[in-house]
Amino acid sequence: MTACTRLKLRAEDAGDLAVISACLEDAVFAVGEMAFEPADSRFAAIVVRRCREAEGGPAGQARAAIHFDAVSAVKLRGIDRSEPARLLKLAGMVAEPGRSATVVRLLFQDGGEVWIEAGHLACLFQDLEEPRMAAVQEQEERP
Repeated sequence: MTACTRLKLRAEDAGDLAVISACLEDAVFAVGEMAFEPADSRFAAIVVRRCREAEGGPAGQARAAIHFDAVSAVKLRGIDRSEPARLLKLAGMVAEPGRSATVVRLLFQDGGEVWIEAGHLACLFQDLEEPRMAAVQEQEERP
């Protein structure tokens, strides 16, 4: 896994967010590891992502953080906050610019969604640790 290094990416437009979305495809989010802090205008989450940066190498994984700034509202659809240990697998993220706000949608494979309304797109994603080898079962699931 020496070919994989920690990632740190910033998104300020839909194209940038598409790159982060690709890095986080199949990332696992625990419901209890997502939070909206209205006083800080920030939505943040801790995830476990699959590291696919090293071509031909074994899949690794790393804990990562993602946060959005300038957030005015967060809405959940199909996600029950009373189940903080429930795991959600990310299918992708999309940004939908509007007249007065940008809406970022986190789309999960089970149909759940997080809608993040922000004055502008300001997202930071970074690995919190060096990528490590994924569990054998996770490697077998890799297409």
